[in-house]
Amino acid sequence: MTREITFKPYKKQFQALQLLRDNVTNEVLYWGWARWAKSYLGCAWVIINAYSMPWSAWLIGRNELKRLKATTLITFYEVANSFNLKQWQDFNYNAQDSIITFKNGSMVFLIDLSYMPSDPNYDRLWSYGITYAFIDEAQEISEQAINVLKGRYSKLQWEGWKTIPKSLYTCNPAKNWIYREFYLPYKNGTIRSDRAFVPSLVTDNPSIAPEYIENLRKADNVTVQRLLYWNFEYDDTPWRLFDYDKIISSFSPKTAYNNKRYISCDAARKGKDKAVIFVWEGFNIIDYTIFDTCKTTEITQEIRYYQNKYKIDNQRTIVDEDWVGGWVVDELGCLGFVNNSLPVNPYGAKHQEFLKRNFANLKTQCYFELARVVNDWICFFDVDMEIKSKLCEELDVVVQVDMDKDSKIRIISKEDVKEKIGRSPDYSDACMFRCYFNLVFEWVEEVPEDPKYKDKEFDMWNGKKYTWKELMGEDVIENNEDSIF
Repeated sequence: MTREITFKPYKKQFQALQLLRDNVTNEVLYWGWARWAKSYLGCAWVIINAYSMPWSAWLIGRNELKRLKATTLITFYEVANSFNLKQWQDFNYNAQDSIITFKNGSMVFLIDLSYMPSDPNYDRLWSYGITYAFIDEAQEISEQAINVLKGRYSKLQWEGWKTIPKSLYTCNPAKNWIYREFYLPYKNGTIRSDRAFVPSLVTDNPSIAPEYIENLRKADNVTVQRLLYWNFEYDDTPWRLFDYDKIISSFSPKTAYNNKRYISCDAARKGKDKAVIFVWEGFNIIDYTIFDTCKTTEITQEIRYYQNKYKIDNQRTIVDEDWVGGWVVDELGCLGFVNNSLPVNPYGAKHQEFLKRNFANLKTQCYFELARVVNDWICFFDVDMEIKSKLCEELDVVVQVDMDKDSKIRIISKEDVKEKIGRSPDYSDACMFRCYFNLVFEWVEEVPEDPKYKDKEFDMWNGKKYTWKELMGEDVIENNEDSIF
């Protein structure tokens, strides 16, 4: 005998459920925080439909199966109990296989969606044939896992039921695929017709006590922005290098702190990465070129154009020497940046902190210097809106990692950044290369231009000695107006 299930969702839950019932929307992202009843909504959706649609196949996934059973599964039982559904009578749970089977033949698979080094391509998911998926805490799941799951969807056509595959993702704010694929398109009005983003504010939940909301308003700005106003841009991830407000400020006009000009380039060729060339005055971007695909000879030609236009020589031009960038460095004869090379020993009192720190490599050291420049409000990234958006996204995910380990200072790997933002951080890397000059050459401005320094040796690159003449050149000493620095 079929029971009648009664569920009274509040407004935003009802909105999500309506989208999950239409014949257009495939994916619904439901945002909320603790006490927003996200898991309750997902479990209610699964139970109601699995109970009413015989032989349907469902998936409930989370980053770890252990956490799923300790949290989401508990909510599943609570919702089932509120619907007056009983285990062993209306459904059965096989703990060993992690499968819930309903009396009508519908099945719910509980799946661990964590990344496993032994299964980097999520091949274990290809054995499932499902029509619906509820992904709890989706911000913890990789985009690759989601894409593999979508490849296992099939239409349900049994006993008169005809429907399209559906996915419900519940999440907290995070700067990864949910931000890129759902929040930003929703914010810009460009979200795909088969996707929907449903933000549920704390004020949308009628069961929340007024005292909770009042206490929330008194919290710090990051908490208020994220929990009260669902502002994804405000991130409270520990050990972030860049303050978000300072990142935004870096796109506001500022007077260059010096008139020295430089070129930095993150080289690429015909792959997915972009080739980025930035021209700098002080720490202000004054010109740039972006290649989606190109030849290394085109990059070389463009850099030479900027060198002639702005009177910048090879000693103030730096190119990523890893991979194809090495060809550009060879063609130009400019400075090459090797990401995993040893950190440099900066000169001058202002950089003593870098002498004391044990950086893992030059890239880490330069990202810390870039963070100092951005957080001190002394840079101006004069770029278009598309680059601004991507540069904000790239800088915002840079964090220090392995804080609990007794090891060298490291930042998030490039592979992990790609996982979060779905592409290579070409723009932030090009800015990071510019910091090499800050660490190695900027001290020259502090050295008095006095003949007594002509024969002085300066310790610059990890113990290697350079004389003033070797650094500056005879022509520069005689005519300082064309200083290479």
